[in-house]
Amino acid sequence: MTYEKEIKINKREIKLTNLDKVFYPKSNYTKGDIIQYYEKIADYMLPHVKNRLLVMHRYPEGINNEDFYQKQIPDYFPSWIEHKTINLKKGEKQTLVVIRKKEDIVYLANQGTLVFHVWLSPKNNINKPDKIIFDLDPPREDAFKDVKFAALKLKDIFEEHKLNPFVMTTGSKGLHVVVPIKPEHDFDVVRDFIKSIATKLVEKYPDKLTLEIRKEKRKDRVFLDYLRNAFGQTGVAPYSLREIEKAPIATPLSWDELSLTKDSQKYNLKNIFRRLNKKGDSWENIYKKAKKLKLG
Repeated sequence: MTYEKEIKINKREIKLTNLDKVFYPKSNYTKGDIIQYYEKIADYMLPHVKNRLLVMHRYPEGINNEDFYQKQIPDYFPSWIEHKTINLKKGEKQTLVVIRKKEDIVYLANQGTLVFHVWLSPKNNINKPDKIIFDLDPPREDAFKDVKFAALKLKDIFEEHKLNPFVMTTGSKGLHVVVPIKPEHDFDVVRDFIKSIATKLVEKYPDKLTLEIRKEKRKDRVFLDYLRNAFGQTGVAPYSLREIEKAPIATPLSWDELSLTKDSQKYNLKNIFRRLNKKGDSWENIYKKAKKLKLG
């Protein structure tokens, strides 16, 4: 692979640099491999990230070197990368990247953006989320089955509320349960609603589930983490790579697949397209299945 080259995507010319730089040392995946992946996965990824504010988790020198989260768009980004300025507390402002097209994803990958984190609300309605997210991590390394239990119980209770839950491996340790909703309520209202759901589950399964924020108080139970349902919080984007050897990928699953999934890192750079060729995107048209929250 050449050290650098120029490519054209949708009439945008992008100069790709340092393509032979190793990003995953043990797996020997280079920056060129990462860019190639994001160019190829973009058609699957775009429906889940398009027109959302982005937080970039950048690894310019690979996963074993310095990394940083970046919200503010750098001055040197090209003008064709869309962005949106938002108001923060105390009169401060921040300008974030908005993904629209494949060339945006490829450009960001060339900037060392390895992990893509997106807002829970669309860019034109940032105060009202269009999805709910529960982040579920195992209480210990060999307890992925406990996370699956938690995910299935969340599925049941959301379906009781006539909502359509979806599940995804995070590519790291656990699972995300995501529920598309109509963006009609602000974050505080949505978070109160899902806290009540989580509380009911904890009361029903006190030995398996918990709302304890402090790890030392969880006592080998799965934390039903609903706290990221807040303004400015993010979730890892479907089909984003993770900063772990073998390059695991946050992968949407069908609920039937969950029983056959033994860990969160099942799908990776080596096998993800084989899976997609067989099953397609399990979250296809997810936002068309959004329902209204029935509060009270």
